[in-house]
Parts: sequence; structure tokens; C-alpha cells
Amino acid sequence: MPTSITLKARLGQELPAINRALTHAVETLPEPTRPIARHILDAGGKRLRPLLVVLIAKLLGRDDARIRELAVTLEMLHAATLLHDDVLDNALRRRGKPAAHTLFSVPSVILTGDALLAGANALVADWGDSRLSCCFSNATSQTAAGEILEIAAQYHVDVSAEAYENIVRGKTAWLIRSACEMGAIAAGGDDAAVRAAASFGENVGMAFQLVDDALDFAPESITGKPTGGDVREGKLTPPLRLYRDSLSDVERVAFDGAFCAGLITEDDAVAIAERIRVAGYDAVVRQQANAFLDMAHHALVNLPDRPERVILHQMADYVRDRKK
Repeated sequence: MPTSITLKARLGQELPAINRALTHAVETLPEPTRPIARHILDAGGKRLRPLLVVLIAKLLGRDDARIRELAVTLEMLHAATLLHDDVLDNALRRRGKPAAHTLFSVPSVILTGDALLAGANALVADWGDSRLSCCFSNATSQTAAGEILEIAAQYHVDVSAEAYENIVRGKTAWLIRSACEMGAIAAGGDDAAVRAAASFGENVGMAFQLVDDALDFAPESITGKPTGGDVREGKLTPPLRLYRDSLSDVERVAFDGAFCAGLITEDDAVAIAERIRVAGYDAVVRQQANAFLDMAHHALVNLPDRPERVILHQMADYVRDRKK
């Protein structure tokens, strides 16, 4: 499709400079932390957050090397959360590669996450703009709060839709919101532009997580990830809530007992995923994501009509349509 080719080509232009900035940022970290930082960053990833910083800044008229240096601070923060998450979850792999804590000691991995966060904070502080520092600080604290809420909700079936939305806003959406907000601030955008950029980012982030929740129940042959990981990890995501609500009283009691006790097996998860797909609950959740994406598209109307705005619209469409 022409749209996807345009988006892919533009992102391909931006990624090499972002990756070079990341490599340089890692070199500023204390030497003992660098191998672990390289391991998590070299594992890949969409680089969605730094791309958004760059694109929003360009949309508002700023394009220079310093923007990329700022952009990678949010990828460093994201990488720090991944290192810590894998330790907490005792995950064995990350993006198809061994999780860092399986190759390095757990304390060194945790401390490298801390070093990534501290290094990113120093790079933001170098700008001398308190608004950027506050934005980065909020991204850090809101992400941590979202993770805490998610941990507290694990293996519980009484998590409301509103409570889950608060989890998503913290653990996923706020970091994407902050990327857009930082790009607008660094480019000298006025208050209205900063608000519009933040609104775009937050709504894209909310939709991204909902689509991710739907994809968790797709076949592993499509996503490359084990099917039904969320149900085995005790996360009552929207597709799983719809499935649970569809059960008879007897079935629900049995499901709740196994779910709350952490006894859902891999075979159970595959069977539940199939029932979710057949019933179309994953499609329902994708539709729920569309409501957030509509708000994201609307927010862009308040930003300049330049080529970058077209790319941002396409990025929102990519979030809606992605298969993995």
C-alpha cells in the first residue's frame, strides 16, 4: 500500500541517526554498565518513542542533532523498565534474545537500569529547560506508578475497566505522550501545540496497548510470541474480561480459581485464546482502540499542516492495523 511504503521509507530515513545517537549515549554511561545497556538496546525495538520526539520537533520546525540526543533519552528510560521488568517477571527472553539477567548477574542488570535512567536524566538536564526536566520526571514516575498498579492487579478478577485504563495510561501511554510533549517543547511550540502533541501521544499510547492486548491472543505463528501470555501472567486485559463475562456461572468459578491461583497452563491459554478469537473479543478490543485513535487524529488538526503531520497520521493507522 502506498501509505505503508511512505511511512516505512520515512522511518527508515530517521532510524540510522537515532541509533547512532543511542550508541553515543551508551558510551556516556559508566563502563561496567555498557555491555548490559548494549544488550538490551541492540535487541531491537520499534524506536517509537524517539521517532515521535523527532517527528513532532520537525513538524514544529526544529531538525538538528540535539533533537536526536534528546529523543534517545526516552528510549533509555524504556530500556531501563524492560531490564527491571524481565527481572521481576523472571522472563527468559526479550525480543527473541536471552533476557539480560540470564547472561549477567541480577544485581548488575538492575543497577544498569538505574544507570540508564540516570544517564538519560543527565542528558535532558543538559538542555537547561525545566519544562523538559519536568516532562521526563513525570514520564519516569507515571511509568513506575503504572507498573505498580499492574503488579497489584495481577491474579485478580475484580479489576474494573477504569482501573485497567489507569494501568495502561501509566505503564504505556504516558511515555509515548512524553515523547510527543518533549518534541514540542524542544521545538519551541506554544502551549496549544504542546497540549495537542501530548494529546496525540497519550491517545496513540492507549490504543497501542489495547491492540497489544488483542494481539496477545493471536497465534504464535503470526506474532512470534507465545499465545495467551497475559492470561498465564494473571493480567485481566480487556479481551480476557470479555471472555470471562461470557462464561456460565460454573465455568466462571472454575476460571477464577485457576486464574487467581496462577494455575492457567500453556494449553489452557491456547484454548482460551482460540475461544477469544472465535467470539471476536480481540476484534472488539481493536474497535475500542479506534476511539483513542480518533482522538489522536483530531489532536493533529491543531498542529501545522506539514509532511510530518501526514506521517503521524500514518503512524496512528499503523498502530490500529499492526499484526505483531
